[in-house]
Amino acid sequence: MPVAIELTRIITKDLDAEQVIYLKEVGGTRGFPMLIGEFEAKTIERRVKGFVPPRPMTHDLIVSIVEHLGGELQDVVITELKDQTYYARLRIRHNGELIAVDCRPSDAIAVSLCCNPRLPLYIEEDVLNDVMRYQQ
Repeated sequence: MPVAIELTRIITKDLDAEQVIYLKEVGGTRGFPMLIGEFEAKTIERRVKGFVPPRPMTHDLIVSIVEHLGGELQDVVITELKDQTYYARLRIRHNGELIAVDCRPSDAIAVSLCCNPRLPLYIEEDVLNDVMRYQQ
């Protein structure tokens, strides 16, 4: 059963290729950092701060394409942690069918922030438990 999570913090460093976001269980105490790329971190940070670019960026384009093709973005689920790499699915409802598209969690989170309202974020319970064990 997926656990609802939320983005709680973004740490960007100008001279570092890896940036950090923090995700936390909604209504709970479990939380964890995730390393992401510089472009995704900047995109996420700008969206959180309310900046909307004058022209569509890549993540806006994804939202627009899905909507123009008759789909509805539903949510993001972090599905796996393998060899210190997170995997996620961007879930789209189309013609009554739920389609799960494999993607990097950072891209899925950036897409979620381009939606109005923002898409819910989830992590599989077993993945969250694994993350918590690694942190101990």
